[in-house]
Amino acid sequence: MADGTDSSLALTDGETDRVDDLPEREPDPSDSLRTFGAVLQAMREHAGFSRAEFGERVRFSKHTVASVELGRRMPDESFVERAEEVLGNVGALRRSARFLSRGDAGLAAWFRQWARLEKVAAGLCTYECRLVPGLLQSEAYARAVFEGTIPVVPDERLEALVAARMERQRTLWERPTVPFSFIVEEHVFRRRFGGPAQLRGMLDRVLELTAPRHVTLQIVPLEAGLHACLDGPVRLLETADGRRFGYAEGQQNGRLITDAKEASLLYQRYVTLRSQALTPTDSRSLLERLRGEL
Repeated sequence: MADGTDSSLALTDGETDRVDDLPEREPDPSDSLRTFGAVLQAMREHAGFSRAEFGERVRFSKHTVASVELGRRMPDESFVERAEEVLGNVGALRRSARFLSRGDAGLAAWFRQWARLEKVAAGLCTYECRLVPGLLQSEAYARAVFEGTIPVVPDERLEALVAARMERQRTLWERPTVPFSFIVEEHVFRRRFGGPAQLRGMLDRVLELTAPRHVTLQIVPLEAGLHACLDGPVRLLETADGRRFGYAEGQQNGRLITDAKEASLLYQRYVTLRSQALTPTDSRSLLERLRGEL
C-alpha cells in the first residue's frame, strides 16, 4: 500500500536518537472531526432521521454520513450546508466546521511518527521501486492503490485513506525552502492502472508537484541495471539539528529507523543511486514522453 498500513511500532526511551516530542500512539480521527461527527449524529437523531434518510436529504450516501459522524472523513462545504438546511439552520455545523482539522486520520499509528517528522524535516529523500511515492500521487492513483488491497477496504475507510494521502501532499508546497528529493524506478511510471485519462492525470500530477525548485525527481532508467538500493524502498530525512532518520516498509510491516549508523548507511546508498539516475531535466523529459505515448 505504501505510506503506512500497520500499527505495531512504538519508540522507547532506550532507543538511539529517539523522537522525544512524538507520542507513541494517537487516535485515528482528529479530535475536531470526532467532535463535529458527534454533534452531527446527535442533531440527526434528534430530528428523527436514520443515516440512510439523512443521506438522501443531503445527497450523500449513508456510508459518507457514517464516515463523517465517526470522524473518519472531512465533510466538504456542500455537505455542511445541506446538513444545516435539513437540520434547521441553527448554525452549529457551519460554525464548528471552521475549526475542523484532519489531524492524522487515515494514517497507521506507526506511520504517524514519520508523517509528523516530515512536517519539521530540514530535507527529505525518497527512493521508490514499487509505486509512485505517496507525496506525488494523483487522487485517482491513490484511490486505485487502496482499492486494490487485500482484504478489501470498506468504503468509509477508503475515503479516509485517500483524504489523508492528499492532505500529506500539502507538505510540498507549504515548505518551499525545504529540499525534497525523489528517486523512482522508470517501470513505476510505466505500470498501467485505469485508462489513458487516469494515466495522463497521474503523470500530470507528478510533473506539477516536481516543478518547484525545491522538489527534484530523478528516474532510474530501465537500462541502469543493478544498484545499491535494491533492498527495497526507503525514505530518509534530516532534522534541523542534524539528526537523520529513515523509514522502510514491506509486506504488512513498517519500521522507523532511528539508529544513526543505519541511517547514515542508507544515505550513502541514496547518494550513490542519485549519481546513477537520470538528471531532473532528463527525468521530466522522460515523463513528458511517456505522457505523449498515451
